[in-house]
Amino acid sequence: MTTNTHPEEGTRKVPKKFNPVPFAYHEEIEVEVETLTNLGDGLGRVGNWVIMVPFALPGERVVGRIWHNAANFSRADLVRVLRPSSERISPRCPLFGHCGGCQYQNLAYNAQLAWKTRTVAELLKRLAGADAPVNPCFPSPQEFHYRSKITPHFQALRHDKATTDFPIGFLATNQREKIVDIPACPIATKAINEALPGIRAKTRANKTSYKRGATILIRETAEGIVTDPRRIVTERLTTPEGTSLELKFPAGDFFQNNPYILPAFTHYALSQARNGGSSFLLDAYCGSGLFALAGARYFKHVTGIEVNAEAVRTASLNAQANNITNCDFIAGSAERIFEAMDTPAHETTVLMDPPRRGSDSVFLQQLIARAPNRVVYVSCSPDTQMRDLKILLSAGYFIADIQPFDLFPQTRHIENILTLQRK
Repeated sequence: MTTNTHPEEGTRKVPKKFNPVPFAYHEEIEVEVETLTNLGDGLGRVGNWVIMVPFALPGERVVGRIWHNAANFSRADLVRVLRPSSERISPRCPLFGHCGGCQYQNLAYNAQLAWKTRTVAELLKRLAGADAPVNPCFPSPQEFHYRSKITPHFQALRHDKATTDFPIGFLATNQREKIVDIPACPIATKAINEALPGIRAKTRANKTSYKRGATILIRETAEGIVTDPRRIVTERLTTPEGTSLELKFPAGDFFQNNPYILPAFTHYALSQARNGGSSFLLDAYCGSGLFALAGARYFKHVTGIEVNAEAVRTASLNAQANNITNCDFIAGSAERIFEAMDTPAHETTVLMDPPRRGSDSVFLQQLIARAPNRVVYVSCSPDTQMRDLKILLSAGYFIADIQPFDLFPQTRHIENILTLQRK
């Protein structure tokens, strides 16, 4: 089985900064793949030396072509699969392996879920120094055509190249600048794919007007396909009780991009928030109010905290539009975010959904000082989540539940809900 992910890199021109130890540039070596890293790469060894090969699967023997030697490992492109895994499948996208957006289209979906569960468990032990059961990763109802927002981009037009060379898409695998042209994306919703040719044609027609590269927003909303990041759009969330919650926000703002799994994901986080007996919820990093407003029916009072004042205004308007009267939203600085927590600590749950970089020490120390009864930590980056967990465990919390969710099938990304209870 031949799988050359970068056929155009067959040249042996050696980069100036390439370190030739322990392997020569583009030297081809055979590797037994042992596991997957949290970045989705296959990992094997030659002797004691670690080799990372994207798109190689555990249990496979592959040929990799070296392109980088670091201090204690090397990176290689996948050239051939000598002994394929029984879980290897044919990727749906013809650009898989070139486009850097997906890592697992060649891996059966049940195996994707199993590896994501294992990844969370391994990060828990390695980064938090803890050992606790991890629930099986919750599957997405749709394995493809689930993503309701994509952001293809393009570079400024180079006048020394043919004008037809104007790719619009995503970064190539292991590349920082090269863009792979994407005429269609199988993980984007069908409505986005239907609109994509027209959006691409319009962008190309105006390509000489761009002095710099740019990113195109394409979001499917209740209003249809939207490309203006400032336009106010609507997302609808149906609760397990059958009621509907409408959330409005600027199209360019953050909002979870898999609407098919969002009801189960939100409900699980809020169930964990109230399982410890809390009467009050403090929603940190609340954004436009998703968790706060969806959880209002379960608590006496909910307070949403957000450093972005415009997001706070949006969340307040969403509360009014949904006739929710037991929610307050406050714009608070990172240094004084918990001043709004005036409820009894033993009756309060803090739900936190920080950005990918996790929480900073100032936030965590405030949280520890306030000592809420329960903490539900939602994260799109389990590695930074486990780093923060180590601090919270040392401050008197214990792990009550760990639940990964697959919001991003075919990719390495994991959304994880971690529940902590105060001892």
